[in-house]
Amino acid sequence: MKDLATRACFACEGGTPAMPHDDITTYTAEISKEWKVIKDHSIKREFKFKDFKEAMKFVNDVAGVANHENHHPDIYIFYNIVQIELYTHAVEGLSENDFIMAAKIDKLLA
Repeated sequence: MKDLATRACFACEGGTPAMPHDDITTYTAEISKEWKVIKDHSIKREFKFKDFKEAMKFVNDVAGVANHENHHPDIYIFYNIVQIELYTHAVEGLSENDFIMAAKIDKLLA
């Protein structure tokens, strides 16, 4: 599988099925072990930073990637803790785009 962080997200259309469990397992192996699969519907990761300013810089970096890829995560901010949840609304579950975004977010921390 080509490195997910180098791939681009693609437009998903309603009616497309969500990713099956076996594919989720395969793609999960390609991203940080810190990402947790939630009921085969979404992936979620928590990030901890030194302070609020550092957390917000990270959130803004994620926002830049999300806008470029046109695939937007749910982001929760609690002072120096950031939680990111990814799933594809159009398919009501996980798609390859979610794992591409996760890999790109992981790369921001490298």
